[in-house]
Amino acid sequence: MTAYNSQNKFALISQSGPFATLDAPMKYFLFSESSRNFTKQLRNTGLVTLYRVTRTQIFDFLNITSFAEIGTLLSNRKSRQEVNKRSYRLLGNMFGLRGSEEEIIAEIMDYSRTADRVIRYLQGKVMAQYSPYIEMTNEIDITSSPVDLLLITFNNHYHKKARFEARRKLLLMYLAGSIDQRERETNIENNFIEFLDFLNEYVWSPDMLIGELEISCLLSQHDSSNFACQGVEVVSADNKTNLKGKKGTKTTLIKRRRFKVGGRDIPVYVSIRKKPPEAKVLKLLRKGEENPAAAVDDELGLMAVLDSITDVRLFQTHLTQSAIKADSFMTLEDISDTLTGGCYESSNIGSSANTPMFKFFARMGGMRVEFIIHTNRTYLDYIYQSGVSHDEYEIKRLFDSGVAELLFPPDIYHLKMDSIKEDLINTCRRNIEEA
Repeated sequence: MTAYNSQNKFALISQSGPFATLDAPMKYFLFSESSRNFTKQLRNTGLVTLYRVTRTQIFDFLNITSFAEIGTLLSNRKSRQEVNKRSYRLLGNMFGLRGSEEEIIAEIMDYSRTADRVIRYLQGKVMAQYSPYIEMTNEIDITSSPVDLLLITFNNHYHKKARFEARRKLLLMYLAGSIDQRERETNIENNFIEFLDFLNEYVWSPDMLIGELEISCLLSQHDSSNFACQGVEVVSADNKTNLKGKKGTKTTLIKRRRFKVGGRDIPVYVSIRKKPPEAKVLKLLRKGEENPAAAVDDELGLMAVLDSITDVRLFQTHLTQSAIKADSFMTLEDISDTLTGGCYESSNIGSSANTPMFKFFARMGGMRVEFIIHTNRTYLDYIYQSGVSHDEYEIKRLFDSGVAELLFPPDIYHLKMDSIKEDLINTCRRNIEEA
């Protein structure tokens, strides 16, 4: 339960601690009963320093000296506009944004859109069955100003759910800003383009046009007990007569490139990814990390699927030799190879030790790229096998890390996380085995 028990900024939206969103905004009177209880909770949880730092930041950000002045901002539109204008300048400088006032505001509004995309991603994919339950309040969805969102958290005219979502959106915007700053510092956009250029110029077969793909299908048979792949053959997508599904069989379309080794063309299915900002935000939450440099080490990645372990070895050798041709040494780091046996040891919450793969990070050309390489058989286990499939993994890591409960606390969204997790996994298995 990484994020749920965190004592960094994630604690500010946890409903299990002193910063929980209440039915009505807390009255910050010095000797009130609510203030005494709040202070006691802070001491018991060791979060006194976090509160003091956060309180100071709120006052600095809103240009006030006490919580009592928040009422003035809520009622005075002109003062609020002045604070808003000032806040964009402060945030722009904090995140190292350059440009005109309008350009900086546009960048920060994009952080707001990233925050919204985190929730919409979960609505549309991992927790799609429960989309109506976790839908954002309209007023929070359309609000992008950090000042307006912060003031909503103190406004007793807003429902508890709306005030919580305003606070949650602020946290997600902050993480989005940190990620954007990290991407600019590491020049990730240019690195991604250079990585694609390297593959097209030195790795893939020169006999194929850039972007040219050969469409094939993996026809596979699966174990009835856990749906592990028992056998697979590559067939032409045009050979429709061989693709009639039976119980325990799957037909998986793949689009393959080729690379040359010793005059031989070897087919390879490749999926190249650059993590979108919302995926990076979720990863920070799962890791309980505010710093993208410490938590997101797989910004550039490639997954390759080949016909055999022999082809996997040839592909790895071809990569290092291609780097030499590109006038760069390539070194492999954090190597894990379980294609021929053994268990994959991962620190990632929700991952399975029974996932065979050849995984490493390749450092070359000023980049560090994650490679995950499969055979056809292990790839099919990666997407279909019970307890191993990536779709199940996405569900498990969301719930087992505590992120689902952090983002959608049960007392606000009326969801029982344990039963929902089980329900989502059961649906996932049905979709895989019966499709």
